[in-house]
Amino acid sequence: MPPLSAKPAAKAAAPKSAAGSLAGFCPWAGEDGVRVYLRPVGLMPIAAWAKGAAVPLAGGRFAFSTAELIVRDGLHHGASRIDRAFAPLSETLAWGWERSRAVAEALDRQLGALTRARAPFAGLSPDRPQIMGIVNVTPDSFSDGGDFLDPSAAIDHGEAMLAAGADILDIGGESTRPGAVPVPPEEEERRVLPVIRHFAEKGATVSVDTRHARVMESAAAAGARIVNDIAGLSDPDALPVVARTAIPVVVMHMQGDPGTMQANPTYRDAALDVFDWLEERVARCVAAGVAPERIAVDPGIGFGKKTEHNLEILRHTSLYHALGCTVLIGLSRKGFIGRLSREEPPKERLAGSLAAGLETLNQGAQILRVHDVAETAQARAVWEGLHRR
Repeated sequence: MPPLSAKPAAKAAAPKSAAGSLAGFCPWAGEDGVRVYLRPVGLMPIAAWAKGAAVPLAGGRFAFSTAELIVRDGLHHGASRIDRAFAPLSETLAWGWERSRAVAEALDRQLGALTRARAPFAGLSPDRPQIMGIVNVTPDSFSDGGDFLDPSAAIDHGEAMLAAGADILDIGGESTRPGAVPVPPEEEERRVLPVIRHFAEKGATVSVDTRHARVMESAAAAGARIVNDIAGLSDPDALPVVARTAIPVVVMHMQGDPGTMQANPTYRDAALDVFDWLEERVARCVAAGVAPERIAVDPGIGFGKKTEHNLEILRHTSLYHALGCTVLIGLSRKGFIGRLSREEPPKERLAGSLAAGLETLNQGAQILRVHDVAETAQARAVWEGLHRR
């Protein structure tokens, strides 16, 4: 019998968590059906990578060592659970392994996609943000409908955009503004093909803005180098056309269709719902033989989204690099700019377009789709001076 004065044996100390500040975060993360997301934050100059202080973001001008870790499950007792935390990458990865192998592997895949340098998209260098100039050969687009319906006017407009610094011309023949009426593919072809041929013969990088497989194929034959599909390849024949022609594609998120999309858009979490939808579309493309370097993703600002949805998505621009593709942002002259300001009409929303566009460049966006090319090119030049490679 030990002496009465003897102290009880000390309990073995619990192993110290390598997850640091995340040790007690989201204990349910290892359950089935849970999804994890990494959003790079606190971006630093790319020189931080060379110093070993951070990892590169999509091969661009920024690096990061901290991320927002977002965890959500399916509907839990009628509500979605979402937890968020900010932590160094080392703690985040350690936390993943402490939760489950599946969580750790998901984080590892996303980090790999976030840090991987991007290949040229449609032959365009990823060394600087690209400017995509909008050429609407339509009578009813929300901003400039009717201004360039005549092919000669559209060609003059495109020439001016190239001279002002556009890297891509995005030529469309169907308005997709809220409430727009669909245009038959043959009418769309009549509008856009002469314009596409003109610029393709000059060697310009031309994108066709269409959701119809028939127009995609005829535009590719006419010299278009990119398909920009606001419907995310929902036409059953669209993905086969993209795979067969080997043309790079922009896959955009839209809730609903142009006729009804702004009636009452709803999301559990706008940024995450859009990410999940785009991830599924990218996976479908890859399964069909379309390589990730031939895919750009566009979260679809203004397409089935209220002002608060648009802002939440834009704040999370860096999240979409985890899809492993080029990120394109199209917010030029969109309605949310006027609603946040003084209800200015579309052609008076330049300042807001530049402010929001530059914010997405600060999160690594690679392409801006814009109406005002000269002004955007000047803003890009200053931005490049401030953020050296």
